[in-house]
Amino acid sequence: MGILDKLGEVAGAVAAVEAAEKVDPNAGFLTKAAAAVAGFEGAGALENMVEKKEDEKQADDDAAATDSQT
Repeated sequence: MGILDKLGEVAGAVAAVEAAEKVDPNAGFLTKAAAAVAGFEGAGALENMVEKKEDEKQADDDAAATDSQT
């Protein structure tokens, strides 16, 4: 896991906290903390999904290249 992955997760947490503040300007600490955790985990899950899709596409491309060579 690289620094860009961590930056993406932090950006997700910050965006979630700001969204919570927009919805409820009087949001308490626990609400903001829950939003930060959800944003952090959501960004991590999204990055994992994208990596999985890229791996599947690469595997499909490799299989197609192997099939065309035979």
